[in-house]
Amino acid sequence: MKISGVDIRPGNIIEYEGGIWRAVKIQHTQPGKGGAYMQVEMKNLIDGRKTNVRFRSAETVERVRLDTKDYQYLYHDGDMLVFMDKDTYEQVSLPEDLIGEPAAFLQDGMDVVMELYNERPISVQLPDQVEGTIVEADAVVKGQTASSSYKPAKLDNGVRVMVPPHIAAGTRIVVDVYNREYVRRAD
Repeated sequence: MKISGVDIRPGNIIEYEGGIWRAVKIQHTQPGKGGAYMQVEMKNLIDGRKTNVRFRSAETVERVRLDTKDYQYLYHDGDMLVFMDKDTYEQVSLPEDLIGEPAAFLQDGMDVVMELYNERPISVQLPDQVEGTIVEADAVVKGQTASSSYKPAKLDNGVRVMVPPHIAAGTRIVVDVYNREYVRRAD
């Protein structure tokens, strides 16, 4: 399916120069002179390369449809992550760098969605939000509470996030996996 270069959104998978790319970041720019364009940061899903490309509104790119399948995360084996197909119970090992930074949020038994291109796994989508326990939270500096301020805290998986001042160590919170941001307290 062809889409205009300015209609690309983060997360879209496109075919560009013979490769399969995921749009990571986009920035729409309207210079004072000339036509508007979309600056797209893309990551190659096959070999992991990154590139920045400018797409004008007249340009079209092929949007790729990927097959998705439900998998369950089992365990970490060196720098490989092991997943199980929920239908056939077949196990698949994938390199940790295929997932990138969100891999820190993987928990045993977590349900994920694997994206396949020509039967080959090329990416793994985690849930948007996961629960974690704060193991370390900095003290609030007196006088900083007049405006909405956040303080650094460390989760049980080692990830650092900014949390509101009332959150203390031992509190369970919900974290946005892809933005690494505090969402709310866990119920």
